[in-house]
Amino acid sequence: MLSTNFILFFLAIFVTHIMHGVTGFAGTVLAMPFGLMLVGYTSAKPILNVLGMASGIYVFLGNRKYVDWKELRKIVVIMGCGILLGILIKDQLLGKEKMLYFVLGAFVICVSVHGLYKELIAGRVRNKEGDKTNEAAFTGDVKEDDVASESSGRESFKDRLLYLLLPIAGIVHGIFVSGGPLLISYMTKKLPDKNRFRTTISTVWIFLNGMVLVDDIRSGYWNISLIISALVAAPFLFSGLKIGSILYKRMSQRTFMIMSYVLLLVMGVKLLL
Repeated sequence: MLSTNFILFFLAIFVTHIMHGVTGFAGTVLAMPFGLMLVGYTSAKPILNVLGMASGIYVFLGNRKYVDWKELRKIVVIMGCGILLGILIKDQLLGKEKMLYFVLGAFVICVSVHGLYKELIAGRVRNKEGDKTNEAAFTGDVKEDDVASESSGRESFKDRLLYLLLPIAGIVHGIFVSGGPLLISYMTKKLPDKNRFRTTISTVWIFLNGMVLVDDIRSGYWNISLIISALVAAPFLFSGLKIGSILYKRMSQRTFMIMSYVLLLVMGVKLLL
Protein backbone atom coordinates (compact mmCIF):
# COMPACT_ATOMS: atom_id res chain seq x y z
CA MET A 1 0.00 0.00 0.00
CA LEU A 2 1.29 3.45 -0.96
CA SER A 3 2.16 5.79 1.88
CA THR A 4 0.70 9.26 2.37
CA ASN A 5 3.98 10.79 1.21
CA PHE A 6 3.76 8.96 -2.12
CA ILE A 7 0.17 10.12 -2.60
CA LEU A 8 1.28 13.71 -1.95
CA PHE A 9 4.13 13.18 -4.41
CA PHE A 10 1.66 12.05 -7.11
CA LEU A 11 -0.47 15.14 -6.43
CA ALA A 12 2.66 17.28 -6.79
CA ILE A 13 3.34 15.60 -10.17
CA PHE A 14 -0.24 16.39 -11.21
CA VAL A 15 -0.07 20.08 -10.23
CA THR A 16 3.43 20.72 -11.59
CA HIS A 17 2.57 19.11 -14.91
CA ILE A 18 -0.49 21.34 -15.25
CA MET A 19 2.05 24.16 -15.24
CA HIS A 20 4.20 22.14 -17.63
CA GLY A 21 1.26 21.86 -20.01
CA VAL A 22 0.84 25.65 -19.96
CA THR A 23 4.46 26.79 -20.06
CA GLY A 24 5.89 23.92 -22.12
CA PHE A 25 8.58 23.06 -19.57
CA ALA A 26 9.46 22.91 -15.86
CA GLY A 27 7.36 19.88 -14.90
CA THR A 28 10.29 17.81 -13.63
CA VAL A 29 12.30 20.65 -12.10
CA LEU A 30 9.18 21.78 -10.23
CA ALA A 31 8.29 18.26 -9.08
CA MET A 32 11.82 17.23 -8.04
CA PRO A 33 12.06 19.36 -4.85
CA PHE A 34 8.69 17.99 -3.69
CA GLY A 35 9.83 14.46 -4.49
CA LEU A 36 13.10 14.82 -2.60
CA MET A 37 11.32 15.97 0.52
CA LEU A 38 8.39 13.54 0.31
CA VAL A 39 9.85 10.24 -0.94
CA GLY A 40 13.62 10.79 -1.17
CA TYR A 41 16.14 10.92 -4.00
CA THR A 42 16.22 7.19 -4.81
CA SER A 43 12.47 7.15 -5.48
CA ALA A 44 11.79 10.63 -6.88
CA LYS A 45 14.60 10.70 -9.43
CA PRO A 46 13.91 7.38 -11.23
CA ILE A 47 10.13 7.91 -11.26
CA LEU A 48 10.36 11.45 -12.66
CA ASN A 49 12.95 10.28 -15.18
CA VAL A 50 10.67 7.56 -16.57
CA LEU A 51 7.67 9.91 -16.62
CA GLY A 52 9.77 12.42 -18.58
CA MET A 53 10.54 9.70 -21.12
CA ALA A 54 6.86 8.78 -21.37
CA SER A 55 5.76 12.37 -22.02
CA GLY A 56 8.52 12.73 -24.62
CA ILE A 57 7.37 9.62 -26.48
CA TYR A 58 3.76 10.85 -26.32
CA VAL A 59 4.65 14.18 -28.01
CA PHE A 60 7.04 12.56 -30.53
CA LEU A 61 4.53 9.99 -31.80
CA GLY A 62 2.03 12.66 -32.80
CA ASN A 63 4.47 15.27 -34.11
CA ARG A 64 7.57 13.47 -35.41
CA LYS A 65 7.61 15.47 -38.68
CA TYR A 66 8.60 18.60 -36.73
CA VAL A 67 11.79 17.14 -35.20
CA ASP A 68 14.97 19.06 -36.12
CA TRP A 69 17.29 16.06 -36.38
CA LYS A 70 20.44 18.16 -36.86
CA GLU A 71 19.96 20.03 -33.58
CA LEU A 72 18.77 16.83 -31.90
CA ARG A 73 22.02 14.99 -32.71
CA LYS A 74 24.13 17.90 -31.48
CA ILE A 75 22.22 18.21 -28.20
CA VAL A 76 22.18 14.46 -27.48
CA VAL A 77 25.94 14.10 -28.05
CA ILE A 78 27.02 17.14 -25.99
CA MET A 79 24.47 16.72 -23.19
CA GLY A 80 25.08 12.96 -23.19
CA CYS A 81 28.73 13.59 -22.29
CA GLY A 82 27.56 15.93 -19.53
CA ILE A 83 25.17 13.28 -18.22
CA LEU A 84 28.03 10.78 -17.89
CA LEU A 85 29.96 13.34 -15.82
CA GLY A 86 26.83 14.05 -13.75
CA ILE A 87 26.46 10.31 -13.04
CA LEU A 88 30.06 10.19 -11.80
CA ILE A 89 29.42 13.16 -9.51
CA LYS A 90 26.20 11.55 -8.26
CA ASP A 91 28.08 8.34 -7.41
CA GLN A 92 30.64 10.33 -5.42
CA LEU A 93 27.84 11.95 -3.40
CA LEU A 94 26.09 8.64 -2.67
CA GLY A 95 24.88 8.68 0.94
CA LYS A 96 25.31 12.45 1.15
CA GLU A 97 21.73 13.42 0.34
CA LYS A 98 21.98 16.72 2.22
CA MET A 99 24.73 17.80 -0.17
CA LEU A 100 22.53 16.84 -3.14
CA TYR A 101 19.61 18.81 -1.71
CA PHE A 102 21.84 21.85 -1.18
CA VAL A 103 23.15 21.69 -4.76
CA LEU A 104 19.65 21.32 -6.22
CA GLY A 105 18.36 24.13 -3.98
CA ALA A 106 21.08 26.49 -5.23
CA PHE A 107 20.40 25.49 -8.85
CA VAL A 108 16.64 25.93 -8.49
CA ILE A 109 17.08 29.38 -6.93
CA CYS A 110 19.34 30.46 -9.81
CA VAL A 111 16.80 29.24 -12.37
CA SER A 112 13.89 30.94 -10.60
CA VAL A 113 15.67 34.29 -10.13
CA HIS A 114 16.80 34.30 -13.76
CA GLY A 115 13.30 33.40 -14.94
CA LEU A 116 11.63 36.09 -12.81
CA TYR A 117 14.16 38.66 -14.03
CA LYS A 118 13.42 37.70 -17.64
CA GLU A 119 9.64 37.85 -17.15
CA LEU A 120 9.35 40.93 -14.92
CA ILE A 121 12.34 43.17 -15.76
CA ALA A 122 14.18 42.21 -18.93
CA GLY A 123 10.98 42.20 -21.00
CA ARG A 124 10.22 45.81 -20.02
CA VAL A 125 13.81 46.90 -20.69
CA ARG A 126 13.77 45.29 -24.16
CA ASN A 127 10.49 47.02 -24.97
CA LYS A 128 11.88 50.42 -23.91
CA GLU A 129 15.10 49.90 -25.86
CA GLY A 130 13.07 48.87 -28.89
CA ASP A 131 11.00 52.04 -28.61
CA LYS A 132 14.16 54.21 -28.38
CA THR A 133 15.76 52.48 -31.37
CA ASN A 134 12.63 52.94 -33.44
CA GLU A 135 12.41 56.60 -32.45
CA ALA A 136 16.08 57.20 -33.27
CA ALA A 137 15.75 55.46 -36.62
CA PHE A 138 12.65 57.53 -37.40
CA THR A 139 14.43 60.83 -36.62
CA GLY A 140 17.58 59.80 -38.50
CA ASP A 141 19.89 59.63 -35.44
CA VAL A 142 20.77 55.96 -36.01
CA LYS A 143 21.93 54.32 -39.23
CA GLU A 144 20.50 50.92 -40.11
CA ASP A 145 23.99 49.53 -40.83
CA ASP A 146 25.16 50.50 -37.32
CA VAL A 147 22.18 48.78 -35.73
CA ALA A 148 22.68 45.63 -37.83
CA SER A 149 26.42 45.51 -37.09
CA GLU A 150 25.93 45.92 -33.34
CA SER A 151 23.16 43.30 -33.32
CA SER A 152 25.28 40.83 -35.34
CA GLY A 153 28.24 41.17 -32.96
CA ARG A 154 26.03 40.67 -29.94
CA GLU A 155 24.36 37.59 -31.41
CA SER A 156 27.69 36.02 -32.41
CA PHE A 157 28.99 36.31 -28.83
CA LYS A 158 25.74 34.96 -27.42
CA ASP A 159 25.83 31.99 -29.82
CA ARG A 160 29.25 30.99 -28.50
CA LEU A 161 28.04 31.25 -24.91
CA LEU A 162 24.96 29.17 -25.73
CA TYR A 163 27.05 26.07 -26.45
CA LEU A 164 28.42 26.20 -22.88
CA LEU A 165 24.89 25.59 -21.59
CA LEU A 166 24.62 22.10 -23.10
CA PRO A 167 27.34 20.26 -21.10
CA ILE A 168 26.21 22.02 -17.89
CA ALA A 169 22.61 21.03 -18.63
CA GLY A 170 23.82 17.45 -19.12
CA ILE A 171 25.59 17.39 -15.74
CA VAL A 172 22.48 18.71 -13.95
CA HIS A 173 20.30 16.23 -15.83
CA GLY A 174 22.57 13.32 -14.91
CA ILE A 175 22.20 14.14 -11.20
CA PHE A 176 18.64 15.49 -10.87
CA VAL A 177 16.90 14.85 -14.25
CA SER A 178 16.35 18.64 -14.26
CA GLY A 179 18.52 19.99 -17.06
CA GLY A 180 15.49 21.35 -18.92
CA PRO A 181 15.72 25.05 -17.96
CA LEU A 182 19.30 25.31 -19.25
CA LEU A 183 18.50 23.39 -22.43
CA ILE A 184 15.49 25.65 -23.03
CA SER A 185 17.75 28.72 -22.82
CA TYR A 186 19.74 27.20 -25.69
CA MET A 187 16.82 25.97 -27.79
CA THR A 188 14.75 29.16 -27.70
CA LYS A 189 17.54 30.83 -29.66
CA LYS A 190 18.14 27.93 -32.04
CA LEU A 191 14.55 26.82 -32.71
CA PRO A 192 12.16 29.78 -32.54
CA ASP A 193 9.39 27.83 -34.33
CA LYS A 194 7.00 26.59 -31.64
CA ASN A 195 6.24 23.19 -33.21
CA ARG A 196 9.89 22.35 -33.96
CA PHE A 197 10.92 23.50 -30.48
CA ARG A 198 8.29 21.47 -28.61
CA THR A 199 8.76 18.26 -30.60
CA THR A 200 12.56 18.40 -30.69
CA ILE A 201 12.97 19.00 -26.96
CA SER A 202 10.47 16.21 -26.21
CA THR A 203 12.48 13.84 -28.42
CA VAL A 204 15.71 14.87 -26.65
CA TRP A 205 14.32 13.53 -23.36
CA ILE A 206 13.63 10.12 -24.91
CA PHE A 207 17.36 9.66 -25.59
CA LEU A 208 18.82 11.42 -22.54
CA ASN A 209 16.36 10.03 -20.00
CA GLY A 210 17.04 6.62 -21.55
CA MET A 211 20.72 7.05 -20.56
CA VAL A 212 19.68 8.02 -17.02
CA LEU A 213 17.29 5.03 -16.86
CA VAL A 214 20.16 2.63 -17.66
CA ASP A 215 22.18 4.17 -14.81
CA ASP A 216 19.20 4.00 -12.42
CA ILE A 217 18.87 0.28 -13.16
CA ARG A 218 22.64 -0.13 -12.65
CA SER A 219 22.39 1.72 -9.34
CA GLY A 220 19.68 -0.67 -8.11
CA TYR A 221 16.93 1.94 -7.74
CA TRP A 222 14.29 -0.07 -9.58
CA ASN A 223 12.30 -2.82 -7.86
CA ILE A 224 8.70 -4.05 -7.93
CA SER A 225 7.53 -1.41 -5.47
CA LEU A 226 9.03 1.44 -7.52
CA ILE A 227 7.59 0.05 -10.78
CA ILE A 228 4.11 0.03 -9.21
CA SER A 229 4.63 3.59 -7.95
CA ALA A 230 5.66 4.75 -11.44
CA LEU A 231 2.60 3.11 -13.01
CA VAL A 232 0.32 4.78 -10.45
CA ALA A 233 2.02 8.14 -11.09
CA ALA A 234 1.50 7.98 -14.89
CA PRO A 235 -2.22 8.97 -14.87
CA PHE A 236 -1.38 11.98 -12.66
CA LEU A 237 1.26 13.05 -15.21
CA PHE A 238 -0.94 12.76 -18.30
CA SER A 239 -3.98 14.30 -16.55
CA GLY A 240 -1.87 17.31 -15.56
CA LEU A 241 -0.52 17.70 -19.10
CA LYS A 242 -4.02 17.48 -20.57
CA ILE A 243 -5.47 20.12 -18.21
CA GLY A 244 -2.43 22.33 -18.80
CA SER A 245 -2.91 22.17 -22.58
CA ILE A 246 -6.55 23.27 -22.11
CA LEU A 247 -5.60 26.14 -19.79
CA TYR A 248 -2.88 27.20 -22.24
CA LYS A 249 -5.59 28.23 -24.72
CA ARG A 250 -7.58 30.19 -22.13
CA MET A 251 -5.13 31.80 -19.72
CA SER A 252 -2.03 33.98 -19.79
CA GLN A 253 1.15 31.93 -20.22
CA ARG A 254 3.17 34.76 -18.62
CA THR A 255 1.12 34.50 -15.41
CA PHE A 256 1.80 30.76 -15.16
CA MET A 257 5.50 31.32 -15.90
CA ILE A 258 5.74 33.81 -13.03
CA MET A 259 3.82 31.42 -10.74
CA SER A 260 6.20 28.59 -11.69
CA TYR A 261 9.30 30.65 -10.97
CA VAL A 262 7.94 31.91 -7.63
CA LEU A 263 7.14 28.32 -6.63
CA LEU A 264 10.64 27.26 -7.69
CA LEU A 265 12.17 30.03 -5.58
CA VAL A 266 10.21 28.96 -2.49
CA MET A 267 11.14 25.30 -2.98
CA GLY A 268 14.79 26.20 -3.60
CA VAL A 269 15.00 28.15 -0.34
CA LYS A 270 13.27 25.32 1.49
CA LEU A 271 15.82 22.81 0.14
CA LEU A 272 18.70 25.01 1.26
CA LEU A 273 17.25 25.33 4.75
